[in-house]
Amino acid sequence: MSEIAPVTPAEDAWRQTHLGRLLGHAMRRFDARVLQLMARDVEVPLALSNLAARDKVGAAHIHITRHLSLAGDRLTDLADKAGMSKQAMADLVTQCEAWGLVTRAIDPHDARAKRVRFTDAGLVWLRAFHDAVRQAEAEFRDAVGEDVATVVALGLEAYAEGY
Repeated sequence: MSEIAPVTPAEDAWRQTHLGRLLGHAMRRFDARVLQLMARDVEVPLALSNLAARDKVGAAHIHITRHLSLAGDRLTDLADKAGMSKQAMADLVTQCEAWGLVTRAIDPHDARAKRVRFTDAGLVWLRAFHDAVRQAEAEFRDAVGEDVATVVALGLEAYAEGY
């Protein structure tokens, strides 16, 4: 016999529908769609495409794609930009390095430090990310309409300003 799920009282429903929860769901849905599109991109190296298709690449890995500058960054700067601890970012960089997305090289300004940089395959991944984000944004606009999409984008920009 299966259990009946408890009914959420009306006064408690806010926990499921508040703005932060909705933003979180929307972000996870958007990132999942971006990864799905990247997995299908014929330009992405097959090994990376397979990792994305099998859900081995997650939102945390997208932090590197979102935040690593084309000139490269020190690990601490990359972690700061992504809002992660240095140790968590180091783990991600190690994994992405094993996948061939990034490499570590001596920082030309400080021989004691290393800079994380995209590899050639990482740059292909970055282009695929760009294309996938554009496609996911277009799908969002189609789903909610151009006017709503514009208001959402402006509202999120205003809300996130200075963060």
